[in-house]
Amino acid sequence: MLGIPRRSLALAAAGVLAAAAAVAAHAQPTAADWSALAELPDFSGVWLPDVADQRRKERNETPPWTPAAKAQMDFLFAEDRAGRPKLILDHCLPHGMPSWMLITHNALEILATPGRITMLGEGDGNRMRRIYTDGRPHPPDPDLTIHGHSIGRWDGDTLVVDTIGVIPQSYIALSEGAGIPNNGGMHIVERIRLLDADTLSVELAITAPKVLTGVWTTTRLFERRRGPEFDIVEGQCVQGELVEAVDEHGNAIFEHAPLPEDGRVPIGR
Repeated sequence: MLGIPRRSLALAAAGVLAAAAAVAAHAQPTAADWSALAELPDFSGVWLPDVADQRRKERNETPPWTPAAKAQMDFLFAEDRAGRPKLILDHCLPHGMPSWMLITHNALEILATPGRITMLGEGDGNRMRRIYTDGRPHPPDPDLTIHGHSIGRWDGDTLVVDTIGVIPQSYIALSEGAGIPNNGGMHIVERIRLLDADTLSVELAITAPKVLTGVWTTTRLFERRRGPEFDIVEGQCVQGELVEAVDEHGNAIFEHAPLPEDGRVPIGR
């Protein structure tokens, strides 16, 4: 055996099998793969959020905040009512997960292809989610991103989406002026299904141990709009230089970097 330890051979064989599975998962879709999409619920098209429903859920499905998080939220809502909203979702960053699903006022488009559901958002040009439905697991150590890493499976007519790997700076927001960064370790499970031909229900079960005392389950509704007049449009936003920081409450946030010594103001400031 050329002196190669059995354990090394076993690890090598496992690596080959894993590589083969990865190749299979990323293989070019076949005609049968495309035909199989017709057997699944049709989520494709442009969807508008039910903003009135969002407002009801803000009042009736409140998160189980930790005492410290609740104090921050009470302050933010009071400031908003007083006409001094903090506007937590600025800097031209995408809303991120779960805020995109929770509070967006803009349209989103869903594309269904073999092995993947893609969500494209209107507003800032940077809203995109990939939900992998090809059977792959989460990576063992995913790169943290604003939308996280999402994998999905079908449970009857419901798409169950599991999301991890969201950056700690991504907010759990109840409005554009009230929300708190998840601060790390967040896990989101969504159950997405059609209530009728043109109404989409998205149930979110959010675990965020740094700011929530338990799982928060809430639902949002989206209405499909058909016709070219509802096509989403490109959004543009100019982003300044941002750095990771911690606010006075210990939350993980982004803030503008210090101005350069020559006094020039970066674009977007």
